[in-house]
This record gives sequence, C-alpha cells and structure tokens, in this order.
Amino acid sequence: MLAWIQRVLSLAWLAALLVLPLRAALRGEPPLAVAGWAALVLVAHALWLALTMLMAWAANRGDASPPASLRQWLQAWWGEVLTAPRVFFWRQPWRTQAEPDGPDIGAPGQPGVVLLHGFFCNRALWNLWMARLRAERIAFVAPSLAPVFGSIDDAVPLLEAAVQRLEQSTGVPPLIVAHSMGGLVTRAWLRQQQADGRVRAVLTIGTPHGGTALARLAMSENGRQMQRGGGWLATLSKAEPVDRAARFHCIYGHCDNIVFPASTAVLPGAAEVLHLPATAHVDLVEHPASWALARRLIQS
Repeated sequence: MLAWIQRVLSLAWLAALLVLPLRAALRGEPPLAVAGWAALVLVAHALWLALTMLMAWAANRGDASPPASLRQWLQAWWGEVLTAPRVFFWRQPWRTQAEPDGPDIGAPGQPGVVLLHGFFCNRALWNLWMARLRAERIAFVAPSLAPVFGSIDDAVPLLEAAVQRLEQSTGVPPLIVAHSMGGLVTRAWLRQQQADGRVRAVLTIGTPHGGTALARLAMSENGRQMQRGGGWLATLSKAEPVDRAARFHCIYGHCDNIVFPASTAVLPGAAEVLHLPATAHVDLVEHPASWALARRLIQS
C-alpha cells in the first residue's frame, strides 16, 4: 500500500514540475517567472527539510547530545536533500521488490539479519544493505511493516514471521537492524513474545526510544504512539526487564531532523551508543559507520 501512496506522490511531484512552468509559459509570463515555478517545485522538499532541521535545532538546545555547529547542520541538510528523493521518490515507490529476501543464502549456523524500516517507509529503504548482505552471503529478511498508519503493536506479527524464517534457515538467533520506528516495533515484539533469547542483538538507528517532539504533529496512531511522555511508550518501558536494554546498540545523531531532542534516540542501559555527527534521519541508514557496526555485530 505504501508503495502506491508514494507512487502517487512522486508522480504528482513530477506533474507539478512539468505543468506549473508550462502553464506560466502559456500565459506569457516572463522566463524568470517560468524558471521560478520550476525551481520552487525542485526545492520544495529541501525547504521542508530545512524547516524540520530548524525544529530539531530548537529542541536540541540544552540536550545531552553534543551540540552541532552551523556547518554540521548545513552538511546534514544537504546530505538529506540528496538522499531523501532517492528513497521516497524512487526506491520505495518503484523498487520495493528490487532486492528479494535472502533467508537461505547464508551458511547454516551463520547469523542472519532482519531489517526493519520506520514510519512511512517500506523494505526498499534497505536496498543498498540487502545488496551488500547478498554479496557477502549473509541471510536476511526485510519485511514491509503494516498497517502503514496503524498501531505499532499491529506490526509485531510481521517481525515474528521474519525472525522465524531466519531461525529455520540458519538455526541461530538473528541480528535485528531497525531504523526509526522499527526499533519500537522490535521492543514491542520482545515484550509480546518474551523473545530475548531469540535475538543475537538489536541495532537501532535513529529510533525514538524516548519519543520525538515531532510526533506532536502526528495524525496516525503509530505517530501518536511516538510522542514524548506518551502513554504507549510509558507502558512499553514499564513492561521491560532492566537487563533487556543490554541487547541494544543505538546509533543516533545530533542533526537528526525527525527524532529530537537527539538524546531520545538512545535507550538507557544500551550496550553501545554511537553518535554520528552532521547526519540527518534517513541518511543515518546509509552512513558507512552504521553498516560497519552491523557487520561487527554479525561477526561477534
């Protein structure tokens, strides 16, 4: 379903890019105005990213995370300007099945990897990761979580099915690598299934473990569940044994434009915390350090 929604959005963006300048030209508007309409459509996503960066900057003042310089904010913004269209206008709408699951490509006894995306994403977020895992003969499964705008708890059966596929093919617990909301789906799965012994480790990348201030604008159920101080997160935390966090490794960034204040992406008691400077939310997935840490957790 999400792929179809994003196909419509990407086609609407393309139509606006073509139609608005053409209409201006047919009306006899000066070339500068025609070029202005085209430029506005081209940079619309960049303006939205700039707005979320400003919101994150305001929320991060006084946060425990390392302060980001103006240069780092600009670097993070530009990286996301380049990454976000590739993900939301190309991979996720049109390349959802470009990299099929590979639960059987690894050797028996070698841990596999479950890849979990976040809010308003699908499995194609991980296309580059899946190609790498396939090249290195590491088994993997990457489900598209659903319902798109439903409860986080409703996505748990899809994670359970993915873990079962890798358990059956490899015979050992998998590593779970989760971006954003996917990390909360993992924590909900651990709670529902009491599955601590069925996971090698959990690597979360930009997961709002403590919620995010941006969720105050959420209209969907899963978006509201990610609100800071919200009831769903409080209930989840109370149900978790104190030693569960030691299975988690958390990657976060002080320029994350979706999960802020930045320190909310760190689960208290996590075994390892890695801070990636000057990197925005989606770009955290493609940072070389994220892949390097996952590779080390597979091998350890």
